[in-house]
Amino acid sequence: MRELIRRIDSATPADRDRAVDALRAMAILGVVLGHWMVTALVVDSGVVRGDSPLHHMPEFTPVSWVFQTLAVFFLVGGQVGAQGYTAARARGTTYGQWLGVRMMRLFRPVAVLLAVWTLAVLVMLAFGVDGVTVYTLCKRVLSPLWFLLVFAGLTAATPLVAKVHPVWPLAMVLAVDVNRFALHGPGWINAASVAAGWTVPYCLGAAWARGRLKSRATGWALLLGGTAATAGLILWGGYPASMVGVPGQRVSNLDPPTLAAVAFGLAQCGAALLLLGPIRRMLARPAVWAVVALANLSAMTIFLWHQTAMMTVTALGLLAGDPLPGLHTVPDSVGWVWARLAWLPVFALALLLCWAAFHTYEHGRRQDRGGAGRVVHQGRPEPSTPAPRV
Repeated sequence: MRELIRRIDSATPADRDRAVDALRAMAILGVVLGHWMVTALVVDSGVVRGDSPLHHMPEFTPVSWVFQTLAVFFLVGGQVGAQGYTAARARGTTYGQWLGVRMMRLFRPVAVLLAVWTLAVLVMLAFGVDGVTVYTLCKRVLSPLWFLLVFAGLTAATPLVAKVHPVWPLAMVLAVDVNRFALHGPGWINAASVAAGWTVPYCLGAAWARGRLKSRATGWALLLGGTAATAGLILWGGYPASMVGVPGQRVSNLDPPTLAAVAFGLAQCGAALLLLGPIRRMLARPAVWAVVALANLSAMTIFLWHQTAMMTVTALGLLAGDPLPGLHTVPDSVGWVWARLAWLPVFALALLLCWAAFHTYEHGRRQDRGGAGRVVHQGRPEPSTPAPRV
C-alpha cells in the first residue's frame, strides 16, 4: 500500500491543482450518500414502490442541504472543461477531437449500464415480476442520468459558455420562475431552466479557469449572498425547503432547477472556493491524495452504479422473508433513519463489487492492465504519466 501511495504521488504533475479533484470526489460522494439516505424502496404485498423519508419527516430536510452537491460538480466541470479546451487548442487539438474524447469518457460506461439493465428488465419480466416493481427500479437507475445529458451539452458548448457571464443564465432562471409561479404561463418554457440553472455554476467554473474567483471576498460574497437569497426564497417566496424532489410535493427545486436551487448552488460554490486552501494543504499528504486520485479515476462508475448497488442489497434482503427495517419498510420514523445508516456499509460493499465488474469501461482499453489507472490531468487522461501498479 505504501508503494502504491508513493507511485500515485510521484506520478502526479507538480502543477496539478489537487483540490479540484477533491471537490469532484466530494460532489460525487454527496450525490451517492444523498440517494442512499433519501431513496426508499418499500415492499407492500410483493410490489416494490418508491418512497422518501423527506415525505414523512419534514424535519429530515436538512439532509438534502448537505448531500445535494451537483452545483459543485458543475463548478468543477466548468473549470476543467475550460482549462482543458484551452490546453487542447494550445497543443493543436481540434474541437472535434477534444469533444470526442470527453464524450466517449462520459457515455461509454452509460452504454454498459443500459445494456446490463435492459437484460435485467427482460429477465424480471420473464419471471413475472410486477410491472410497478420494474418501473420503480428502472426509474431509480435512469433518473440520475438526466444531469449527464445537461453536463454533456454544457461540455460541448464550453467554448461559448466560457465567455458567458453567470448573471445571464441566472436571469433566465428568474424569468422562468416568474412565468411559472407568478404568470402561470405555458409549461414548456420551464425546460429552459434545466440548462440555465446548471449553466450558472458551470460559468463560474470557466471564470475560475481564467484566473478569476481567486479573491476570498468573492467566495464569501457567493456563500453569504447565496445563503441569504436561499433563506429568503424559502421563508417568503414559497419555495420548498428541500433541495431535492419529494414524492407528493407540488413543486420540486430540481425539476426544473428553481431560483432557490440556483441560489443554494451559488452558496455551495462560494464554500468550495473558500475551502480550496485547507483542501490543498490536506492533499499534500500522499495517502490522502491517493484516496482522492483513485476515487476520481472511478467517479463515473461510482455514480452510475450506486443505485444498482442499493437495489441489489434490497432485492437480496427479500430472501430473509420478513421486511427488513431501513431496507423494505416505510421511512416514517427516526428508527428507519438509524436502520438505513446501518445499511450504508452494505451498500458500499455492493458498490465495490459493481466497481470491480465495470470500472474498466470508464477508461476503455488500458496500456497497463496491471495498473490502478492513469492519473487524470484535471479531467482528462494524461498518457505521458506512468500508471501506479497495484
